[in-house]
Amino acid sequence: MELRQEWRDIGLSTSPADRTAAERLIAGIYARHFRRRPEFVWVDSPAAALPLLRGMPTHADLQQWLRPRTPDGAPPLVADIAAGLSRLRSGLDAHAVHPDLDPPVKPRKGKKPEKQPPVPPVQALEAGAGLRRVLNDGVREALWTGLVHGFVLPVRAAMSARSGVPVPVGWFGQQDAFWVAYYDILRQLGLAAFAPGDGAQLDEWAALVRAAGWWWPDEHRCVLVERPATVHMRLRPGGWHEEVRLDRSVRAPVVYRDGWAPALPGREQRPWSTWPAPMSSQR
Repeated sequence: MELRQEWRDIGLSTSPADRTAAERLIAGIYARHFRRRPEFVWVDSPAAALPLLRGMPTHADLQQWLRPRTPDGAPPLVADIAAGLSRLRSGLDAHAVHPDLDPPVKPRKGKKPEKQPPVPPVQALEAGAGLRRVLNDGVREALWTGLVHGFVLPVRAAMSARSGVPVPVGWFGQQDAFWVAYYDILRQLGLAAFAPGDGAQLDEWAALVRAAGWWWPDEHRCVLVERPATVHMRLRPGGWHEEVRLDRSVRAPVVYRDGWAPALPGREQRPWSTWPAPMSSQR
């Protein structure tokens, strides 16, 4: 699927970040949540960001604001951004109602549909699945597998191992392509007509995916990481949608611009002989 490939390429790009665009777009997110433009601090790797992230909210802190009884005071910015994103995705889903998206036969009332394992697109359509499932499996889930499970989580684990503490809440910039791509492709295919405000926000997040690497927002400062200098990926065995993962058969699957190469557990000693040559990109 060419559209998915385009977004995957963005998610794994090693081109330098567009700093001007990234700062403008993130400043807009701050303004949406009634914060002033922050101080922007750029670093060349997630490892270099670690000293600047001390004291920022972690996922455990964020969970406190999702409970019935919340902490005293105003929620941190990351809680507001996360809540805003949840509302945005709900709004986008509410306007993805084209009749071709869902099969004509719906589950019986009161019976919760079971999550089905991914299958090839043609097989799914022949079995009566709607385009919603095909695009969810082939775009959102496939890109999540490659960009988040295959890249973000291993690198974040290396950050946490280096610092000895959980990594604060942040956003993935280019790797947020996994969810942006799904809604963008629905719109491009004429399968969704989003509300103007939601569509404008989607455009802003799409532009941020194209412009930035990882970023951590705090109340008055935002720490941003340059995109990696080199990334080596391989196709994941058994996938139906060209899912990828870091190629751990090479010495350093990811190298950032300051030379930091995350220490990744379980590095393969040799490539899979039955799969195509590694997909690599570098500065």
